[in-house]
Amino acid sequence: MSLSKTVKLLESQGYLLRVQHEVDPNGEISEIQRRAYAKKFPALLFENVKGTPFPVLSNLFGSMDQTKAIFGRALSRVEDAIALKANPADTFQKLLKKPQHYFHLPWTGIASSPKRIPKNKAPVCQNETSIDQLPQIIHWPEDGGAYITLPQVLTQHPNKPGIRHTNIGMYRVQISGGQYEQGQELGLHYQIHRGIGIHHQAALQMGKPLKVSIYVGGHPAHSVAAVMPLPEGLSELLMAGMLAQERFRYVEEDGYILSADADFCITGEILVDQLKPEGPFGDHLGYYSLAHDFPVMRVEKVYHRNGAIWPFTVVGRPPQEDTTFGKLIHQITQSMVPVSLPGVKNLHAVDAAGVHPLLLAIGSERYTPYLKQQPQEILTQANAILGFNQCSLAKYLWIAATEDDASLDIYDVPNFFKHMLERVDLTRDLHFQTCTTMDTLDYSGTALNQGSKLVIAAAGTPIRRLATEIPQGFSVPTDFGEPLLVMPGVLALKAPKYKDSAQAQTEMNTLSDALSKQENQGIVWIVSVDDSQFCAEDFANFLWVCFTRSNPANDTYGVKSFTHNKHWGCEGPLITDARIKPHHAPVLEVDEVITKRVDAICQNEAALRNLL
Repeated sequence: MSLSKTVKLLESQGYLLRVQHEVDPNGEISEIQRRAYAKKFPALLFENVKGTPFPVLSNLFGSMDQTKAIFGRALSRVEDAIALKANPADTFQKLLKKPQHYFHLPWTGIASSPKRIPKNKAPVCQNETSIDQLPQIIHWPEDGGAYITLPQVLTQHPNKPGIRHTNIGMYRVQISGGQYEQGQELGLHYQIHRGIGIHHQAALQMGKPLKVSIYVGGHPAHSVAAVMPLPEGLSELLMAGMLAQERFRYVEEDGYILSADADFCITGEILVDQLKPEGPFGDHLGYYSLAHDFPVMRVEKVYHRNGAIWPFTVVGRPPQEDTTFGKLIHQITQSMVPVSLPGVKNLHAVDAAGVHPLLLAIGSERYTPYLKQQPQEILTQANAILGFNQCSLAKYLWIAATEDDASLDIYDVPNFFKHMLERVDLTRDLHFQTCTTMDTLDYSGTALNQGSKLVIAAAGTPIRRLATEIPQGFSVPTDFGEPLLVMPGVLALKAPKYKDSAQAQTEMNTLSDALSKQENQGIVWIVSVDDSQFCAEDFANFLWVCFTRSNPANDTYGVKSFTHNKHWGCEGPLITDARIKPHHAPVLEVDEVITKRVDAICQNEAALRNLL
C-alpha cells in the first residue's frame, strides 16, 4: 500500500482533511500541525504549499485509533509473532486453544522478506527532481534551515554490502541553510547508539565514503520500522514487511538500494572526514538542539514517483506526534521486555519528561525472600536496563519491585512515584554513574553526549507517610520562596536565578542547612526551580522541568548529606536543582507573527477552523 493509498484509506474512514489554502512551509505549516495534534485532529493533506509542486501530509500518526486504521490486522499479527519469539511455550498453549487465531504465524515472517525488482517496475524511479523543489519546511523560529523529519535513512555495511546487511534509522536531515552547498549537500544528524554509526565507522576505516539512501513516504510501516529498537544485525526491512503485510520492494542502482514504493528517494555519499555545523533544530525535549559538527552527505540523485506526497512531522515539548510513535512501538514490543531483561516486568520511558531523561521500571526482588527486603536483584536489573538498547540513554532510572505491589501501574506516574517515595531509603538507595554518556539532545550535562545517571531503587514495605500539605513551621532562606506541593511528599520551591556552579553549590548548601534545622515531616523530595507555580500547576510541567533541566551528579543535593565509601546519600529530603542554567539550550517558543498568520489561515480555511 503506497502513501497515496493510505491517504485514500484515511479519507474514506474520516481520518483525513484536505487543506486547499496556500500555506508557507516556513513556520505556518508546522504551527498548524502542532495545533492539529493537540486538538486530536485527523491527518492533514496540504494541497497548495508555497515553493514546491508536491502536496504535504502531516499528522499521519495523529492518534492511536487513526494509526490502527492504517495497519489494521497487521498490528496484532506482528504482536503475535513477537510474543511467539518472546514466550514460545505460552504461545503454543494459546495456539492449542485457538488454532485459527495463529494460522498466519508461519507466513508472517516468510512472506515479509525484501524483494528485489527491476528499476523499470519501481514507482519511485518514475521521475527525478532536485533538493530545492522539495518542501522546505522550517519548524521553529530559530531552526537553522529546512529539515526532513520523517526520513528512512538506509545504509549498507561497507564490508558486507547488500540487502541482508542494512540499517534503517530515522535521523533528521537538514536540506537547506547553514554552511552546506545548497542543493548539493545535506546535514545528516545521527546520535549516539545508532546503527548507522557502525556502518560509518567501517567506511572511515576503509577510507571510503558511505553510500546513503534517504526514503520519504511509502507505506507508513516503513517509517515505523525505521524507529523500532531492533537488535544489531536484524534488518528493519523485515519488520517493515511484516507491518505492511507486503514485502519491502527494492531496486539496486549504482551501489545504492532504492525503496521501490517510497514517494521520494535521495541518494548520495557521506564524505570522508568532512563535518559541518548542523542545526539549530527545535527538538523533542522542548528545547533547541544547537549547531554541532555532523557528517555531510553529497547528493547524487533525487527520485520521486508519480503523484508523490511529502510526509512530515513536528517535534517539540511532548506530547507531539512522536508520542503516538512511542505508544505504538511499546504495544508491539512489550512482550520482549521480560525475555531481553530477565526479571524485569515492564519499562516506561516517560514522554512528558522528554523520553530519555526519565525511565521507570518494575523488576523482581527474589534474592533473599526470607530476609527483610531491600533493593538487591532490582539493582542487578537496573544495570542490565542501562545496557539495553536505547535504554542506555536513560538519565534517571526509577525501579520498583513487583513483589511489593503486583498491581502497581508503571503508566500511572504520580502513583508510581508515591509508591517509590514511601519506600526509598535516601541513605542507601541512590546509585550514581558519573562521567558517562547521555542523550545527544539533552543539554543538562557537562558537554555534548556527556553527563551522568542516577538509579533510584526501592523495595520493601513503606517506611514513611508522605505529606499531603506543607508542614507547619516549614521555612526556607530569604532567597527562596513560594513552596508548593506537587504531589504527596514532593515540593516545588522557587529559587534565585542560576548564576554559576559555585554559587549554586553555596545556595543549595544554605537551603540544606536551613532544612536540617526543622522536621520536614513527610517531605521526601524538594525540586528547586525558576517558577514553582508553573511547576506545581500541572504534573506534566513538573516532569518536564525536573528531568530535562537537571544533571544527576551536578544537580542532586540533600539535607544532611554524606559520602561513605564513595557512596553518596542524605538523611533528610532529597534536593534537585532544576533551574535553567546558562549552558542549557533555549526553550522552544512559537513566533507571534506566525501565530497570527495561522489564525488568519484557519479563519479562511473551513477544514482548519476548529484550530482557532
